[in-house]
Amino acid sequence: MGLQGDEETGQGSPESHPKPSIFRHHSPLVQVFLIGLVCFCCPGMYCALTGMGGGGQVDPVAANNANTALYTTFAVFGILGGGIYNILGSHLTLFGGCSTYVLYTGSFLYYNHYHHQAFPIVAGALLGIGAGLLWAAQGAIMTSYPPHDRKGTYISMFWSIFSMGGVIGGLIPFILNFHRPDAVSVNDGTYIGFMVFMSFGTVLSLAISHPSRVQRDDGSRCTKIEYSNVSVEAIEILKLFLNWKMLLMVPASWASFFFCSYQFNNVSGVLFNLRTRGLSNVVYWGAQVVGSIFIGYIMDFTFKSRRTRGLVGIGVVAVFGTAIWGGGLAKQVGYSRHDLPMHKLDFKDHTDFAGPFVLYFSYGLFDAMFQSMVYWVIGALADDSEILSRYTGFYKGVQSAGAAVAWQVDTQKVPFLNELLVNWALITVSYPLLVVVVMRAVKDDEEVEGKSEGAALPGIH
Repeated sequence: MGLQGDEETGQGSPESHPKPSIFRHHSPLVQVFLIGLVCFCCPGMYCALTGMGGGGQVDPVAANNANTALYTTFAVFGILGGGIYNILGSHLTLFGGCSTYVLYTGSFLYYNHYHHQAFPIVAGALLGIGAGLLWAAQGAIMTSYPPHDRKGTYISMFWSIFSMGGVIGGLIPFILNFHRPDAVSVNDGTYIGFMVFMSFGTVLSLAISHPSRVQRDDGSRCTKIEYSNVSVEAIEILKLFLNWKMLLMVPASWASFFFCSYQFNNVSGVLFNLRTRGLSNVVYWGAQVVGSIFIGYIMDFTFKSRRTRGLVGIGVVAVFGTAIWGGGLAKQVGYSRHDLPMHKLDFKDHTDFAGPFVLYFSYGLFDAMFQSMVYWVIGALADDSEILSRYTGFYKGVQSAGAAVAWQVDTQKVPFLNELLVNWALITVSYPLLVVVVMRAVKDDEEVEGKSEGAALPGIH
């Protein structure tokens, strides 16, 4: 990985600096691809499990309580995760984080037989810690490694790979429970299948390089430090709570996962039978692939000005979001928590299934578009892995605090319509605040290039 020429000045003839292959192990492309595969196996399978409603159980209370514990600890370790990643590096952070996904799924295998909530709740709390570490590392890799003018493309590539985990994960319960149309909880094989994928992802995380070793195609490094220390990270994390950009992004961060308990439990879990929930998961996460690619293209290729692309992207998400949540409202007024549908839909109920099928597809489309858009805005605020690990950790921490509240709100039997309206309002409030961040903090491509001119090949510190 040595650099030819003068490492101190970055000077050298073009002949002495041949363009490196984008497929080398320490390239941004390969590293983002690898973290995508890790998240395909771990969070992707977790999302498929959660997307069945109630963790695949007939009574969602155990899953709701486990998820409340999960997102409570996730809120704390999401914010701390960026600092921990900067201190420990990629291997310890990612391996430790991924291993908790296996334990969590195993707790529901246990619950299938003994129906004791204690194990899933404790496993959920541990998963919150692990997820905080994993997603802070993932966010830093996905937003800091790409060239500044192709962050939307890399984000959409990651999100597509990650979402395919939900697609494959949705096929597992669909296939294993295909001949069980009247089943109310998934069989042991479903949980074991999830655990196999998660175990592979845990091992694969060891292939992720430390950011100090990752070199972009122009020769620049993703960070100038080898390892940080506790005091530096503690101070920098505390500063995030006074950072106006992060504060303006709080509503978007809070809203970005707040709606999942409503969609998973009260749309998929209420409207579809068990095997159809597996199929609806395939549809939901398949839609995320489409949504991430679509918004990634808009935010990278539609206009020359990066700031303009950001504003257009926010506008497009706002229009789609308003239409989709409006469609959700039209469906929601037809049933309530005290007036549930008499018959859970099966995928063979072609006529009745079509409307809810399209709605659930649209919810998945919006989720990917909204989160990819927020990640793009975060990634546009800096290029250094050290800084962006803290930014994305803050985002995931606030997001998880919102999710913890949302799962407990659902446990308290809040009316479905109220949940929908609160979700829609939170999302709508976030758009103008994101516009302010883009207008005031995102630099256009030529400004970034001018600032970084002459710094293409910094020395390794």
